[in-house]
Amino acid sequence: MALLITEKCINCDMCDPECPNEAITFGEEIYEIDPDKCTECVGHYDKPTCQSVCPITHCIIIDPDNVESEDLLLEKFVKLQGLA
Repeated sequence: MALLITEKCINCDMCDPECPNEAITFGEEIYEIDPDKCTECVGHYDKPTCQSVCPITHCIIIDPDNVESEDLLLEKFVKLQGLA
């Protein structure tokens, strides 16, 4: 499951530097998460760091259009890190 930044985003810039996969970038109006790079921090941390640092409740949610199992997220992590 990739994560999704909702319209509640206030562009505080807390999430972007925390993403170990560089999946978060500033979009046209708010920050966005690239689902091809988002592993929900699987392989890096116990829980998504972007959610941990976001000051807005329920601003970063599971993307219903990009549902993946933990095994698939781990496979994505391995590919992104060049470990495969």
